[in-house]
Amino acid sequence: MERFLIEHCSPTLAGLKTANLFSCTVDSVSELNLYLHKANDELNKKDVFLEILQYRNKRAVILVYRKSRLQRELQDINVSDFLSSYGYDNDSVAYCIERLKKRFEYSDSFPHEIGVFLGYPLEDVIGFIENGGKNSKFSGFWKVYSDEYSAVKLFERYNKCRRIYMQLFAGGRSIMQLTVAA
Repeated sequence: MERFLIEHCSPTLAGLKTANLFSCTVDSVSELNLYLHKANDELNKKDVFLEILQYRNKRAVILVYRKSRLQRELQDINVSDFLSSYGYDNDSVAYCIERLKKRFEYSDSFPHEIGVFLGYPLEDVIGFIENGGKNSKFSGFWKVYSDEYSAVKLFERYNKCRRIYMQLFAGGRSIMQLTVAA
């Protein structure tokens, strides 16, 4: 599990990104919950939180996020207006994550507003939805529909972060040591 966190969530652990998402095969949801409880006991001190968004057919979708940063982004008036069109009528992190879980639970498709939770530019989230995932200018950590130049630079930073974190983790650093405090 720690390798998944480093490989898929290092930009969030480093404080460069609001959130990351990953999925993994899990034999026991109770063991996963125990691991997440222990991880949250430590990482919450650095404003990093881990939540299961969905568990289905032994696959877990896990959100790793910076709570204070996500709260700021959810309170942005444009983001709030956008999310209200998907039934989000409150901008608290706890409420929005519970609503997102429900959207996962009751939808056959991936709830594309999740891009907002992951810190993607709102223009790119909207562009993805309006274009059905097609016609993007560039594709990296997300599909880019607006500022390609800035996105490419940001993707380079995220990839560099992942490489460095993978090296440090392979060298014996723990998740807690690699997580930057808010």
